[in-house]
Amino acid sequence: MLTRNIAFTNGVFDILHAGHIFSLSQAAREADFLIVGINSDSSVKRLKGHERPINSQDSRLLILASLAMVDAVILFEEDTPLELINTIKPDVLVKGGDYSIDQIVGAKEVIANGGRVVINPLIEGFSTSNIIGKLKTL
Repeated sequence: MLTRNIAFTNGVFDILHAGHIFSLSQAAREADFLIVGINSDSSVKRLKGHERPINSQDSRLLILASLAMVDAVILFEEDTPLELINTIKPDVLVKGGDYSIDQIVGAKEVIANGGRVVINPLIEGFSTSNIIGKLKTL
């Protein structure tokens, strides 16, 4: 039987930019399959405020599912993907470099299951919040 490794990452992915593409590409290199958890619209509103998301969850799911490096996308309603991580039990949990391991939701659980956590560096100058800020000044 062929065993495949699963990498998991998550986020809002509201306005896709080069930083997201870099992060997803790096995450995909960590395993045979990349699963991306996407915050639902209601979750985004709770976390980011009532003006977000800019793009609906259906749009965000479609865009991410269309990327070559992404094997599956899963919507989650909770504020964190902990329940999803505990269900999937990924071999690798991947997050962007703006976190430390102790701040990453699910890191403790993935490590306890024999997996590992990877923190990828961020690309400076790319941020959905910055893009939204620039658009507001136009």
